[in-house]
Amino acid sequence: MTAPYRLAEMTTAEAADAVARGTVVLIPAGALEQHGPGMALGTDLVRAEGVVAQVAANLAGRVVVGPSIPVGVSPHHMAFAGTVTLTTTTFAAVVREYVTSLHRHGWTRFLVVTGHGGNNATLTTVAQDLLVSHPGIQLAWSPLTSLAGDAVAAMEPSAVHGHSGEAETAQMLHLAPHLVHPDRLEPGTTTPDQLDDVSRTARRHAQPALTLPYDRLSPNGVLGDPRRATAEDGAAIVKAIVARITTFLEEWPPA
Repeated sequence: MTAPYRLAEMTTAEAADAVARGTVVLIPAGALEQHGPGMALGTDLVRAEGVVAQVAANLAGRVVVGPSIPVGVSPHHMAFAGTVTLTTTTFAAVVREYVTSLHRHGWTRFLVVTGHGGNNATLTTVAQDLLVSHPGIQLAWSPLTSLAGDAVAAMEPSAVHGHSGEAETAQMLHLAPHLVHPDRLEPGTTTPDQLDDVSRTARRHAQPALTLPYDRLSPNGVLGDPRRATAEDGAAIVKAIVARITTFLEEWPPA
């Protein structure tokens, strides 16, 4: 019988054994926010959990999958029905309290895998704060799609692409096709000339960064053309993401 690797499925004795083995705790984080007219609100968590499950399978016995964080920092999507957001303060507190609770039992290494880019800044802040408050903790975090830039480029996405566009839809077609409604997929903003002057500036420059609400970037909340996505593209993207996260974990020495 295969030993469980999800903390929620372990007994307390099995959890203690996992600590003794020096396992890394993987925490999937997502969001509950609009993903256009054709994809589920929980898309970001579904992708994060799907990647984490594959990483855990690659590293059997060396990682534990901790509790997911299903809601993230999504104020920029609040113009669209169904979106739920946490403040950065609340999201930071949730991450910190997950990690410090498990640290009390002996875990020292944690990797948050986030399917939602809006969580990134807060995760960096939490990691910095833990260096002072809990120097025995090593907290790493990873995005998803940006780890697979080569696979995304191979799709030849629209000039403007990203949220709910080609790459994200492809991943969902691979990981959870039942949550994609192909007949409802529609393009959003696909070219710079569809953006107003401020939005065009924000999209043109990665740094300095300017955050805008998504209803200003796209009337339907989509950046790109999700109709062009395929499950095969999604498989290539997910494979690249899983490989890069797995390599990092293999190279991360015990604390």
